[in-house]
Amino acid sequence: MKILLHNLTRFGDLLQSQPALAELAGQGHRVAVACLENFAGAAALLPEAEVILPLPGSRFLAGLDGDWRQALAAMDGYVRHVKEVFDPDAAVNLTPALAARLLARRLCGEAVRGFSLDAHGFRHESSLWAAFLEASSAARGLSPFNVVDLFRKAAGVGLGPGRFALRRPEAPALEAARLALADRAPEGAAGYVGFQLGASATARQWPPDAFARLGEGLWQGLGVLPVLLGGPGEKALAAAYRETCRAPSADLVGATDLPALAATLCHLKLLVTNDTGTLHLAAGLGLPSLSIFLATAQPFDTGPYREGCLCLEPDMPCHPCPFGLPCPIGHACRRAIGPDTVLGAATTFLAGGGFPAGGYPGARAWLSGFDRAGFMDMTSLSGHGETARAVWLRLSRRVLRQFLDEEPLAPAGQERFALPAAVHDPLAEQLAQSADLLRLLAGHAGLAGRNPAMKDRFLATWERIRGLWTASPQLGAVGRLWQRDAQRAEPDLPSLIARIERYAALVAAFADRLTRR
Repeated sequence: MKILLHNLTRFGDLLQSQPALAELAGQGHRVAVACLENFAGAAALLPEAEVILPLPGSRFLAGLDGDWRQALAAMDGYVRHVKEVFDPDAAVNLTPALAARLLARRLCGEAVRGFSLDAHGFRHESSLWAAFLEASSAARGLSPFNVVDLFRKAAGVGLGPGRFALRRPEAPALEAARLALADRAPEGAAGYVGFQLGASATARQWPPDAFARLGEGLWQGLGVLPVLLGGPGEKALAAAYRETCRAPSADLVGATDLPALAATLCHLKLLVTNDTGTLHLAAGLGLPSLSIFLATAQPFDTGPYREGCLCLEPDMPCHPCPFGLPCPIGHACRRAIGPDTVLGAATTFLAGGGFPAGGYPGARAWLSGFDRAGFMDMTSLSGHGETARAVWLRLSRRVLRQFLDEEPLAPAGQERFALPAAVHDPLAEQLAQSADLLRLLAGHAGLAGRNPAMKDRFLATWERIRGLWTASPQLGAVGRLWQRDAQRAEPDLPSLIARIERYAALVAAFADRLTRR
């Protein structure tokens, strides 16, 4: 079968599609990739992609501002081109935006995994995993799954351990990168460490002067040369770094296209970075990283898909902060993790090849790895593994995996997850209320089949459940999934009641595994 994978979002997300592509190719399918044209260079790093089909999205949008008929004609031209070049039998669409759904439907009809539209033009997801991928995007701090694993499952694969491996640069590119670094290195430099200074928003950027103190410590202590990385828009950050740093550096900000960046990463000992696409590029090339997650970023869902990488996040009760709300404390998290904390971890890694367990002042430290099912996981190095958030994410990953796979929810047995009373007690009450409301909802559904007046009560109870879950610090992602899943049309009343009972089983599975400490 010929499968076209759509990922029409950011550079990092496109790279993180590779494990799904690898599994599709491993099943014997021929695979191609549709991406935005400005990320076609990133798509070239996906070794399983037989064909790259860049989409000129910005030109389509510009056309809509002028004459929508010409824009639609251009889209039809793109569809004809795809069919002439590859003619897919099915699509895997990992982008939930309406335009991406429409394109997938236009190309492959009902043969779409992930996000699509039904025959009447309503939103359609091929599985609960796809629905959860979209639902959790609005509550990232509550998602227990790395986005790579969500992509795999939404694509209809993810049946075993994931593996992230991008195409390595060829010898000429590697040699050019080696020479570019050597030209900028002082005599006696003992290797290179990359610094990715930028991020998608200022609130997610570790300050340039903190990077500068780190660079001084690595140069003075180990003779390791910092290599500044980033696009042309990050030149101001590089300038701020150089103004405050008293050690040499190799400034490549704005000087590398994507292939040159990939080749440069292959010559580094370590990448120190914010949560960026460069982090995922490094992971796919096998480069260890030390990443800093600030503001809304958190390592459990967007951390590097490679074992043995260190992820630091501020040890603050408000982290990760919710999307779309102003910070009431002036983004204090940007200063919570000091340069000495990062320097100690980086120095230990460069000296011995591993990150230490122990104290990380100002930070929660997590080491990336894989759990027994082959999903990405995080292990605490700083003693935060039994915090309420970490325990709840472990429990969620265990139970939600079975629920989203639509498998029977295994009995709890002796397995228990202990939460402090201040978290356990209100959560237990919410779960008890949820169980009562779901029983009531199932009864209303049965009565509504015979008495149309009961439909209002059914909808009111459904809304109470949605409100209860979306307002919960622990159940927010489930609440958004409930909202998405409720939009599916059930063929008959028994199917609707079975779905309500399935959520009741999920609530019971959470409650059965919780204990109070």
